[in-house]
This record gives sequence, C-alpha cells and structure tokens, in this order.
Amino acid sequence: MNPVLSSLLALLIGFGVDLVLGDPYCIPHPVVGMGKLIAGLEKLFRRIFPKTPGGERAAGALLWAIVAGVCFALPAALLALCRAVSPWLALAAESVMCWQILAAKSLKEESMKVFAALKTGDLAASREAVSRIVGRETARLDEAGVTRAAVETVAENTSDGVVAPLLYLALGGAPLGFLYKAINTMDSMLGYTDPPYQDIGFVPAKMDDLANLIPARLSALLMLAAGGLLGFDLAGGWKIFRRDRYNHASPNSAQTESACAGLLGLQLAGDAVYHGVLHKKPTIGDPLRPIQPEDIPRACRLLYGAALLALVVCAGGKALWLLYFVK
Repeated sequence: MNPVLSSLLALLIGFGVDLVLGDPYCIPHPVVGMGKLIAGLEKLFRRIFPKTPGGERAAGALLWAIVAGVCFALPAALLALCRAVSPWLALAAESVMCWQILAAKSLKEESMKVFAALKTGDLAASREAVSRIVGRETARLDEAGVTRAAVETVAENTSDGVVAPLLYLALGGAPLGFLYKAINTMDSMLGYTDPPYQDIGFVPAKMDDLANLIPARLSALLMLAAGGLLGFDLAGGWKIFRRDRYNHASPNSAQTESACAGLLGLQLAGDAVYHGVLHKKPTIGDPLRPIQPEDIPRACRLLYGAALLALVVCAGGKALWLLYFVK
C-alpha cells in the first residue's frame, strides 16, 4: 500500500474513532508520557543549568529539542517497523496514533460536564469540572465566570486539539502529529510568563506560537464557516474576529475565541488569575447578552462543525496530492 494512501486512511479512521470513543480512561494516553518526560527533564535541567535567565532559557531550549526529537522519532520508528512487517499493520498502528492525537469528543465531553454541573446549580462542582480543562484558578469564579472559562477553552482548543493536529497529520502523518502534540504540551506545562516559568518556558512558548500561526487562523475561518452553516451570527462573528483576534498575549489564542464570541454574541476573556497572579487581559467580543450555561453546548456545536470542515479540507488536500503528485 502506498504510504501516502495509508496515512490518509489512518487520518480518516482515527478521526472517526475519536468521534465515537474519545479518550477512554482505561487506555494510557501518549500525552501522559509526554508530560512525564517534560516534567522529568525540567527537574533535571533546573538542577544542572545555572539559575540565571540565560541558563534557564538554555535549559528550556534543550528540553524542547529533546522532547520534540523523541516525540517525532518514536512514532516514525514504530511505523517503519510496522511497514517492514505488513502495510496493514502500519495502517492499524497509524490509525491508533491519529485517534490518540485528536481530541474532539473528549473536549466536548469535559466541557459538557461543566454544563451539567451548572444546570444542577452546584457551583462547587462546576468549578471543579472546569478546573480540569483550564489553566486559570477557578475557586472564586461565579456561574458566569465558570461558563466563560468553559466556552473559551472549547473555542481555543478547537484549534489546539482538533484542527491543528488534523493539519499536521495531513502534512506529515502521525510522526508530525505527535511532534505538534509535544510542542503544544510543552507550552501547556511551561509556557507561562510568571515565575518560575518565565525563562525556562520561553522557547517552548515561542515554538508553540510558531507551530500554531497558520492552524489558529485556519481554525477561526473554519469556525466562522461552520457558524454560518449552523445558523449563528456570521456577520457578528466576522466583525469580532477582525477586530479582536489579537486581544491576547498569544498571537494565536484569540483567533478562534474572537470568532466564537462574535458568532454567539458574547464577551469572553478579561482578567484571570494564574498561579496566584492576577493577569489583566483585554476582553474579546461585545456583551450583546449575558453569557449562560447553554453557550457551552453552542460552542461545542461550533467545535464539531469546524472539525468536520477541517477534515474535509485536510483529507481532501491530501487526497488531491495523492491523486496528482504521487505515483
């Protein structure tokens, strides 16, 4: 079987399995392994590198290179071994890898747990549920704050968890997909501007910005298209996207958040507390109406709509490449 065709089929199979199964808790997830590798290297490098801004930036750069190299090389080597045995074994292995890289259903399920807790009126349970999917502190959030955090996470991770992985899987198969996932995980764990991460997390944060430069913008455009097809306010979405897509410290995070805010007629973002430090952040969108728990399933509809459109774009592009350029 042609490796490009096998990679395309694996992408389609992995996407389908993710929509059906999500991330079962009984199966070890590779991101957990990435996290352990990152945490172990961070602990080691903090001991052996000078405790200066330059030393910690060097530690972060070396950590990034090792984790990125390992997370690309291991799946590439595994797929090469599988192909040496059987192309069907390689297809099966890469399908599982694609499934593990994508996170559409798990993102929906975790955010809908927040929605379910909000609907019962249990604010403490709502805060606990949302704390599992956001990096900010949630202990003092009111109902609107919990809802806003969940909607923002769904919007931002439409890119990080679905569209960007699909794009990298289409471009370079599972190895490139795992490389992207490693870059994203390093940023999630280290890419903060507060002590003790501001220096060791510098390179991971910048590399994540670079890796998401195109995917974040593609995700926003696909979300706008999905919003139009689903009957949301496309004109409002386009207006807020153009106006507020850089209202964030990251050049990428507000791309999908602004599209989502405009489509739903909401105001998102604003000040938040991370690691005990209040971060003054600009708002995204206009408060045309109060945010409500029902906005979480609405954001999930946008997530799924954008995911399906991304699959058409990425798989379609790979199919055209196979048809016209691969003999």
